[in-house]
Amino acid sequence: MTGPTETSPAPAYGHSSRRERTGWYIYDWANSAFSTTVVTAFLGPYLTNIAKAADDVTGTDTVGQIALFGLTFRADSLWAFTTALSVILQVLVLPVAGAIADRTSRKKQLLAAFAYTGAAATCALVFLTGDRWELGAVLFIIANVSFGASVVVYNSFLPQISTEEERDAVSSRGWAFGYLGGGTLLLLNVIAVLLGGDDMLAETARYSIVSAGLWWAGFTTITIARLQNRPAAAGEAQGSVLTDGFKQFFRTLKSLRAYPKTLAFLIAFLIFNDGIQTVIAMAGTYGQEELGFENDVLMPTILVVQFVAFGGALALGRLARRYGAWKTVLGSLVGWVLVLIAAFNLPSGNAPLFLAVGAGIGFILGGSQALSRSLFSQLIPKGREGEYFGLYEISDKGTSWLGPIVFAVTNEITGSNRLAIISLVIFFIIGFILLIRVPMADAIRAAGNTPPEKL
Repeated sequence: MTGPTETSPAPAYGHSSRRERTGWYIYDWANSAFSTTVVTAFLGPYLTNIAKAADDVTGTDTVGQIALFGLTFRADSLWAFTTALSVILQVLVLPVAGAIADRTSRKKQLLAAFAYTGAAATCALVFLTGDRWELGAVLFIIANVSFGASVVVYNSFLPQISTEEERDAVSSRGWAFGYLGGGTLLLLNVIAVLLGGDDMLAETARYSIVSAGLWWAGFTTITIARLQNRPAAAGEAQGSVLTDGFKQFFRTLKSLRAYPKTLAFLIAFLIFNDGIQTVIAMAGTYGQEELGFENDVLMPTILVVQFVAFGGALALGRLARRYGAWKTVLGSLVGWVLVLIAAFNLPSGNAPLFLAVGAGIGFILGGSQALSRSLFSQLIPKGREGEYFGLYEISDKGTSWLGPIVFAVTNEITGSNRLAIISLVIFFIIGFILLIRVPMADAIRAAGNTPPEKL
């Protein structure tokens, strides 16, 4: 039995075959390799070492200083600056990418274009050797912006392949596939690092980064083969799809005034997700600087988070079916507060307890993100999924500077990483307060959708 072809009638809106849904899940499996192996584990330290090796590139007698776009800064700040620049570009690109996705009937080809561009840039990091730190910075920026844009298009498929009642389960399975896929490749790469030894560490790290690009591209091909295009719900673009995308983006910003409850949810998500992203980003720093752990503890902990998050996404998805996604997300925010309290009280050097806290993070991480995505998908007017998910991804990627600032300022004032990590509870408390005030059923109806039986 063969699957539907490009000439087959397009599936009905909100309905899909098991084959197509599996293809959608597989893209989470594909792109999560970039998040875990490249962003979380390997590229930051590797790029920093390349920059440090480029002594005196500014032509001065100051060692360890590099220049980028007219700015001179320490080599060990390159990763932070490069990441920040990619986030700024995402803020500009992602909403337009979403608007374009809503104005074309060739959405899966758009997903392929972004995904393969990001994967190609990741594979090209094989040339990141010697003192070519500028090449590494540029390729990462291209890859990260392409990654974000592909996720916007990918997310916009969710309402098209699932009904309101199915949305929580479908979204949770997607996140679960992602954590399992990202964790699987990272496990293989960590094994390669351990087998390679210290003498081969740099080479192993470089080829681990390249493996993520190959993984991303390879599994994306399965996704593209299985997803089905549907007619452009917002109407096919007239003339240039790019120009139409920009125009639609500005119309989206204006239209948010007509959906204040959707905007209220977006603000709540912006705040508590900023806390989530900061905990993930700063956990390694906290473990190293405050608790005294090295990579032999930190790397296994990252793996624990990935694999437990797989089960956590599925478990919280089941809770959502029983109690409702909104209530489950609220409960997960309470869980984040408890995890931070546990982290604050961790004794230095106790690896088993650190791993246990990592497992706690993993369990609530997947469900928090998966169910937030499915909830937001129900607050979007039909046919405008891409443009609204473009704004959603901005609040996911583009605002993650708030938490690091709170963490850094607290650490600067108090000199304590413990007080810095516990200061992040404010994001979950404020997010909880704002989210509990959103009348979800009314918000879903206001967007023209039907609320699920349980919220």
